[in-house]
Amino acid sequence: MTVRGIRGATTVEKNDSAEMIQKTRELLEIIIKKNGFAVEDVASVVFTVTDDLNAEFPAVAAREMGWLYTPLMCGREIPVPGSVGKCIRVLLHVNISDSQKNMVHVYLHDAKKLRPDIDSDHEDRYYISEL
Repeated sequence: MTVRGIRGATTVEKNDSAEMIQKTRELLEIIIKKNGFAVEDVASVVFTVTDDLNAEFPAVAAREMGWLYTPLMCGREIPVPGSVGKCIRVLLHVNISDSQKNMVHVYLHDAKKLRPDIDSDHEDRYYISEL
């Protein structure tokens, strides 16, 4: 089995603890569904948030989902001028037998703007939705 990286991102409307938890949970649930792994397969997770979010740690959503033994870390995203705001990003390190080309990366809400480079030749590797 190999460790693969799976990326995702979502956005919130406001700097609110409940919304941050809800949108992070939604993101993690879709990543799991699209990639077909169990929580036990997750080696570790890194979350980042933009400077305009500080109401909650996104890792709280994972803990509430039962990710009690998974190493989780939160950090700040680099504040690049003009970048997507109120954004929560995630990088999961997953023990999975599929090849990297089969990993599905998930971008929800305004975070879909993070991947303007995705074209029809590669869209099967991404799940991009406004929900």
